[in-house]
Amino acid sequence: MRFFLSAALTGLLLSLAATVFAADEDGYELWLRYRPLERAAQATVKAQARAIVIPGAATPTTEAALAELNRGLAGMLGQAPQKAARIGDGALLLATPERLPELAAVNSPLRADLAALGGGGYLLRQTRIQGHKVTLIAANSDIGLLYGAYAWLREAAIGAPARDVSSAPKLQLRLLNHWDNLDRTVERGYSGQSIWDWWALPDILDQHYTDYARANASLGINGTVLNNVNSKPEVLTAPFIAKAAAVADVLRPYGIKVYLSARFSTPLELHETATADPLSPEVRAWWQRKADEIYKSIPDFGGFLVKANSEGQPGPQDYQRNHAEGANMLAAAVAPHKGIVMWRAFVYAPKGSHRADDRARQAYEEFKPLDGAFAANVLVQVKNGAIDFQPREPFHPLFGAMAKTPLMMEFQITKEYLGYATDLAYLGTMFEETLESDTKSAGTVAQTLSGMAGVANIGSDRNWAGSHFDQANWYAYGRMAWDPQAKARNIAAEWAALTFGPDRRVADPIVDMMMISREAVVDYMTPLGLHHIMGTSHHHGPAPWVDNLERPDWNPVYYHRADRNGIGFDRTASGSNALEQYAPEIARQYADPRTTPQQLLLWFHHLPWDYAMPSGRTLWAELLARYDKGVADAKSLRTRWSALKPLIDARRYAEVDQRLARQIDNAVLWRDACIAYFQSVSGLPLPAGVQPPAHTLDYYKALRYPYSPGRG
Repeated sequence: MRFFLSAALTGLLLSLAATVFAADEDGYELWLRYRPLERAAQATVKAQARAIVIPGAATPTTEAALAELNRGLAGMLGQAPQKAARIGDGALLLATPERLPELAAVNSPLRADLAALGGGGYLLRQTRIQGHKVTLIAANSDIGLLYGAYAWLREAAIGAPARDVSSAPKLQLRLLNHWDNLDRTVERGYSGQSIWDWWALPDILDQHYTDYARANASLGINGTVLNNVNSKPEVLTAPFIAKAAAVADVLRPYGIKVYLSARFSTPLELHETATADPLSPEVRAWWQRKADEIYKSIPDFGGFLVKANSEGQPGPQDYQRNHAEGANMLAAAVAPHKGIVMWRAFVYAPKGSHRADDRARQAYEEFKPLDGAFAANVLVQVKNGAIDFQPREPFHPLFGAMAKTPLMMEFQITKEYLGYATDLAYLGTMFEETLESDTKSAGTVAQTLSGMAGVANIGSDRNWAGSHFDQANWYAYGRMAWDPQAKARNIAAEWAALTFGPDRRVADPIVDMMMISREAVVDYMTPLGLHHIMGTSHHHGPAPWVDNLERPDWNPVYYHRADRNGIGFDRTASGSNALEQYAPEIARQYADPRTTPQQLLLWFHHLPWDYAMPSGRTLWAELLARYDKGVADAKSLRTRWSALKPLIDARRYAEVDQRLARQIDNAVLWRDACIAYFQSVSGLPLPAGVQPPAHTLDYYKALRYPYSPGRG
């Protein structure tokens, strides 16, 4: 008995020592940390990777795979295995049919599996090759081998390296959109400057670029738009093309193509044409020459992303042309090079005018009539919701409505409306909620997609994303771009194990935190379908009272419409009738507040304050209860994190803890300011037990944030 207690005590002390003295981490390594494995897991991995074998000639991509395997195995095992020329027992074998013809042989048991993978998929197998027991990473291309190498390392790092896996991307276009400006500011970015040092390029290549490529390739992201959709004409001049080419050279081995946001009026603004009319032969010829120039420097250039006739950006409507005519002109220029054009559907009336009824209707009204009019190499890029990356929106009605046009989903990874990089809000749940929504006309939203774009949250901060937990949103986006049917909880569990270690005492509570976090933010910011009531311009903090801006649809009062009689935006037939843009089954369900999901109630309905909610409360009491729940959940996040202090390295623990403390303050501010305002317009008393706001409404109205980050 004494021996048993001694051994148990010794094990406990060793475990405590390992956690107490865990080396501080700054987050730079992201989910590619490759920390030492437990002894049993080490033995398993060693048995599967006694040597690394990659038959055939080396390429930059196979060299990248080999380098990553060496890095990962050295970290997990203490040393990397040798690269071998021949297959032997225990080899980690990376092979394509071209590199190892027997994989494609008629009698090969893997032939059918490989054929199903396409160009970018991979499979992991414990099998026998040439009489030897090997761990096989097989694909039809070298980039598939790289993806497979990352997948195998991921399995090893979380302690499950023996599974047989087959995986292929369901979407062929999986892009990041950087809203990065040429002066290194980042619009709606909350993690420092742009990682692209345009001043130093093309001569100086920061190590960030290679590590950025590694991180993205580990998720299967295969494209990046380097510059802001609010583009400048200079980005298409020779000096900046050379800079983009230098970045492309770094990213290419990792299967990542470079794209550029193009300003529609570029030739006119560079004084090289007399117009930017897309039907002008002069303009068409200019774009064709420019495309030829770009592809000469960047042979695998992906194409253009365009924001046109939105928020003051120039576009074809300036010349009485439609979106298809503008997009097709650019598409013709890149088509000979197999390039594409991504044409954003985020449009609303130009400055000086507005839609009197409902801004949410405009994108559908402009793009739906053009279904089938776009060139084959044009994809219409649609935000997840019809307004603007709100904490919660119903899916955009264009999904399921444009059967003849390839669509791309645009998610915002950077949290413009969800507390910047301060508040913890795991967006995997938001992505999943949108992607699994049933359009009724064309299956789920995910089934309508040809590609996915994510507005990047990456910057020059050492931890890349401004906060450690915001790395999870980059990770979740990449995993869901690969498989839009993936589940947010599974991805959170994977990320937590890779980022904080596979210890279930740590990973499980972190996953629980992540899974409640976004709903907490929704509750203390925009419960029950409220939307766009943030501070104007900077989009930080509550400002439901703002009503004095130039355009009605810039004012929060336009969206909540609270008055003595009730609150909410009526989008039924009695209001703007935006519901008619959805499939009839959805329109019928959401036309009745009793069958509208509660989380979207005030998005579609203007209801009296005493409307009876399913909880038995009035709408007024329910709204206050949601605000209180948001604050309680924000406090719970910090309490849960505090319990993990002995198990987290001191630096990351403290950095997260500070943000969670700030999040509580943000939640209280939102709760108190909104209650103060909505009480002022409703004239209703607070229900029994509801704590009154800490300050007067005038106090909250007087708060200012003149130097808030992320304004570009």
